[in-house]
Amino acid sequence: MPATTPEPELTTRVDLATPDGRRLNPAARGWSRHPLHRANLRGSWGRTKRWDYWAVLAGDLVVSALVADIDYVGMAEVWWADLATGATGGAELLRPLAVGIDLPEMAGTVPVRVRGRGLDLALRDDASGATHLAASWRDRDGRPGTLDVVVDLPPGHQSLNVVIPWTDRRFQYTSKHQARPARGRVAVGDRTWVFGSDDRPAWGVLDVGRGRWPYTTRWNWGGGAGPATGADDVVVGLQLGGRWTAGTGATENGILVDGRLTKIGTELTWDYDWDAPLRPWRVHDPDGHLDVTLHPRHDEHSTVDLAVLRRETHQVFGTWTGWVRDADGRRLELDAVQGFAEESRARW
Repeated sequence: MPATTPEPELTTRVDLATPDGRRLNPAARGWSRHPLHRANLRGSWGRTKRWDYWAVLAGDLVVSALVADIDYVGMAEVWWADLATGATGGAELLRPLAVGIDLPEMAGTVPVRVRGRGLDLALRDDASGATHLAASWRDRDGRPGTLDVVVDLPPGHQSLNVVIPWTDRRFQYTSKHQARPARGRVAVGDRTWVFGSDDRPAWGVLDVGRGRWPYTTRWNWGGGAGPATGADDVVVGLQLGGRWTAGTGATENGILVDGRLTKIGTELTWDYDWDAPLRPWRVHDPDGHLDVTLHPRHDEHSTVDLAVLRRETHQVFGTWTGWVRDADGRRLELDAVQGFAEESRARW
C-alpha cells in the first residue's frame, strides 16, 4: 500500500513509556494498523489519563459507554440519544481519586466492570476480538435501562493507533476503531431498539486513550461508517482529528475501506461554527485524500465543572456527504453515511 504519511509505521509490540514509566519511550513514536502499545505508565500523578470509550451508531439511535480514570476522578457512564425525537438519557458514576476504576495497560486484555448506585457497566473482549458491552441503569427520569451489544472485529479489520508526542513527559497513545459491525439491543422503559441486521446495520466506534496530558487542551474528533454511494458492498469508515495534534508531527487521521486503513499524515482543515453547532461541519484534507461534510441532526452540548476538571463539548450526530480517496487512488463518494463530530475544550 503506497505511503500517505511520513510517520513511521510500527509492526511489533512496544512499551509506551521508558522502564520507569515516566517518559515517552522513543521506540513508541509512530502508528500502527492494530493495537501494539502497552501503556506502562507510572508516576506523574494528576497528568495521567486513561479511558475506554465505546459508541454505537445505529440509525436513529446512538448509544455510548465510557470508563475513565483521570487520576483525581474516575467516571463510568452510559448515554443514549434518539436522533429522531431528540430524547436523551443515561446514567453516570463519579469516583473521587478513581477508586474502583481499573483499566488495563492494553485495552480489551482483561474485563472491565464498574458498579455503583444506579449503574452497572461491563466491557469484555472474547477470543475473536469482539467486544461485549453490557449495562443496566436507572435513567434520569427513573426508567430502567439495559444495554446488550456485541461489536465484532472482522478478520483483518484495521484500526488507527498512534502516539502523539508533545514532549517526552507529555504524550498520548490513542487507538481509534471505526466501522466495526455492531449488533444487539438497548431498552429504556417500554422502548426497545434492536439493530445489527442487514436492514438495520450498526457500527461500533472505540476510542482508547492512555497518556499524559497538558492541563489545558482543545481537540476535534469525528468519525462514521457506511456504504459508499453506488457501491453498497464497499464500507467506508472515517477517522478524523484535529487541533490537539498540531505541531507534533503525528496525526490521528485516516480512512478505512472494507477494513483496510489509509493513514493520512497531514493536519485536516475543520470548518464549523462553535456557536451554531447544528450548521454543517466540513472537514477536508489539503493533500486531497478527503472532503466531507457532516449535516447534524442532534447536538449534545455538555459541560463539566469539578474545580480542577472543567470541560465543555459540542458533540454533533448526523450524516456525512462528500468523498474520500484511499492509498490506491480510488475515489469513493459518500452520501448519508452516519457519523459524528465534536470540539472539546478542557482544563483537566
